[in-house]
Parts: sequence; C-alpha cells; structure tokens
Amino acid sequence: MNTLHGKSFFEVYKTSFIRSIPILIGVALFSYTTILKAYHTKGLGRNPVSKLVKADSNNAGLKLPVGFGALLVADKMGPTRHIAVAPNGDIFLKLYDADNGPGIKVLHDALGNGKPTLSQSFGNYSGTGIAIKNGYLYATSNNDIYRYKLDKDYKVIDPANPEHIVYGLIERGEHESKSITLDNNGNIYVNIGAYSNACQVKDRQKGSPAMDPCPILDSAGGIWKFKADVLNQTYKDGIHYGKGIRNTVGLDWNTETNQLFVMQHGRDQLHDLFPNLYGTKENAELPAEEMLQIEPGKFYGWPYCYYDELQNKKVLSPEYGGDGKKVGRCANAENPVIAFPGHMAPNGLLFYKGNQFPSRYKNGAFIAFHGSWNRAPEPQKGYFVVFVPFEKGKPSGKWEIFADNFAGIDLVKSPGQAKHRPCGLAEGPDGSLYVTDDHEGSVYRIIYNGKI
Repeated sequence: MNTLHGKSFFEVYKTSFIRSIPILIGVALFSYTTILKAYHTKGLGRNPVSKLVKADSNNAGLKLPVGFGALLVADKMGPTRHIAVAPNGDIFLKLYDADNGPGIKVLHDALGNGKPTLSQSFGNYSGTGIAIKNGYLYATSNNDIYRYKLDKDYKVIDPANPEHIVYGLIERGEHESKSITLDNNGNIYVNIGAYSNACQVKDRQKGSPAMDPCPILDSAGGIWKFKADVLNQTYKDGIHYGKGIRNTVGLDWNTETNQLFVMQHGRDQLHDLFPNLYGTKENAELPAEEMLQIEPGKFYGWPYCYYDELQNKKVLSPEYGGDGKKVGRCANAENPVIAFPGHMAPNGLLFYKGNQFPSRYKNGAFIAFHGSWNRAPEPQKGYFVVFVPFEKGKPSGKWEIFADNFAGIDLVKSPGQAKHRPCGLAEGPDGSLYVTDDHEGSVYRIIYNGKI
C-alpha cells in the first residue's frame, strides 16, 4: 500500500479536501454575491411580478411600450388624487372630495392576484397629499397635515384620532392642493399654491394691474418644509424652502441626489388678458410646465416671470412690463431642469427606484399630466404619463409618452370629453407603477413582462 509519512494517499487527500471546504464555500459565496450585485446594478436582477397578477387583455385601455401591460386595480373609488403603496402592497388613496364619505380609502389584495378590495376607509376631510414613511401614514387636507401610526401589517391603528402635524395653511379656493413628500432626514415638504393666476389686484381680470411686490408670496406660492415628527406646527415653525412657485401638485424627493424636485403649473390666459401681445397659438403653448430642482431659499420666478419653452428662457410677465421677449429681473430667477408644453397640468411626479422595469427606467422620472382645459381653440393636450430618463441626477434625454389613452379619444376638444385623467403616481414593492384617475376614480397598475 502506498503511503506518505505513514498515511495512505486516500487519508491525505481526504484531510486536504476537508480543510479546503471553508475556502471553497467562501469563494462560492463571494462569486454569487458579486454576480448578484452586478445583475441588479445592470438592471438584470428584476423584482418579478407574481404569476397571479396578469395584465388585462386590453391593458385596461392604455397604450404602453412593448413589453409592458396594465390592469385596472380598482374603479369608481371617487375623486382619487394621490396614492401611496405600503411594503405589503396595500394601497392608500386620498380623495379630493370627502363630502360624500371618508377622504382616505385603503385597498387590500387578499388573494394576491392584483385585484384588491376595499378594506378600510376613514378621514373626514378632502385633500390631495398622502405618503407612507417610517411606520406612519401622512395625509393632507387643504389646510392641514395629519399622520396615522401603522402597525406591523401596515394597518392604521387609530383612524379616528390622527396626530396633527401642521395646521393653518392658507387655502382660498384656488390652487389649494397641499401635496407632500418626505426626505430621509425627518422632514416633510408641502406645496402651498398661490391663490392667484398672476398676482393682479383683481385676479384674472383684463386691465387689472399687478401687485409689486406680490404680497401673496409671504404665505403661498412656494414650498414649505416642516419636521415630520413634531406636532401642532404652523407657518412660524416651518422653512420657506422654495419661493416663487405658482402651484405644485406633483413633487418627489430624489433619493439619488438627495434633493427635492417639483412640477410647476404655469400661469394661464396670456391671450385673454393681453391679446395685443399673444395669439391663440402662443396662449396654448405658453408658458411651459416646469420641472424644478429646488435649492433651499432660491427664487423660481412667479409671478414676475414665466418660462418660454420656445425661446428656452424665462421672460418678464406682461403684468410686470413684459412683451414676450424682455427678460429684466427674470435673469435672476432659477430655470427648470426640463420644460413641457403649456397647460398640461403635471399632477404627479415619481422617481422610479424599482428593478421590475428595464434598467433605462431606473432613477428616471414619471410624470402624470392631468390634461389641459384652456388650450382652445387649439386641441387640449396631456391626459398621459410621460417618462424622463435621468443620469447622475439630471435629465439625460428627451421626455417621451409612456402611458397614453387615458382620455379614451384621440382628439380632446374639451376636458369633459376625457374618460379618465391621470393624477397620482406610486411605486409598488415589486416595482409596479400605480396611476390614479380623479375623474372616474380608477386605479391602474402597470407591469413589465417583457424580456430585458
């Protein structure tokens, strides 16, 4: 028998192999971790959609890029504005009108097939804003911000007694939405829209002079920042974070850049109020709807300026001596990171963080355009969800229509003709994109089942 130092070759081989097992396991785990990390980084590692969740045969009536599908999650929910989706998939809806019932509805998918049912409703106030953060549900009326403690299953523990975070925010019947978003450092950001079109003495009246300086800007027309966990705050406790912003319904915190982005609704009625300076075509296209990257304390132009997408610059408003070309004081106003045609009403903004969609969508922005009402005699525009690719925190390409045909017709002459009007956006735990419609109370879920 062959031996080595008194041991058989089999015994030596066996001993060496046993000693190498920890090394082999370590190499295997390192390789697996490295491959998995690269797999996700390149957008190849997807959060797959449950096999029980199927797109509707007609994609819920929507037109989508190849590989995407849609299903109607809920219908006839009432005027659903913004939406939040919990890590367990429960859907929280904020209703604009609570006169006929509670202002918050919760949907739960007990079967896991993408067709949830109403499980809870509460909150006797109308509003738009809703968000989930650090074990709490945040929701807004047109004057206040509330929060509700969630249990481990994301159920609201005491729906009848929310905590009052902020109260007394101004609301005068125009641009009253108190949309919200939160950062990762314990702060909440809220839109306080200007209760005016262009800060005239008599709002929207031809020939009425502008107020200069505009007194509205002390308490509206901007973004305010408050602490998310402090009760009973008022204006004096907040920070006027972004100034000169006419109205923002869609806003989101970009976790890649750690900055706030908002969608500004541009002013109306350039032709109606100044027919000597603007034609009906210019009235339809101007001013642009703006995506703004908010820097604390900076001024974004309203009411003195508006952004002209055709000239790619901010110009002086006609109420303040502008003629459609003069820049004047607007040289000091912050420009948008990207601009869109006028009056399409960007009501929802979401930076996509999921892995279900192809990698080009990662960290990009989805925007829900509610649709215009004042482009006549030109056709109305919007009623779709668009996508803007981002790289390193900045737009890296042109905007594109992602989800279309919410209106149900090709040519919208009046907003009343639109069957659905997209409003709120949310990302589900599996990377699905949810879209609300505040016209018929529909909720859509967009999924990806194509090849990457």
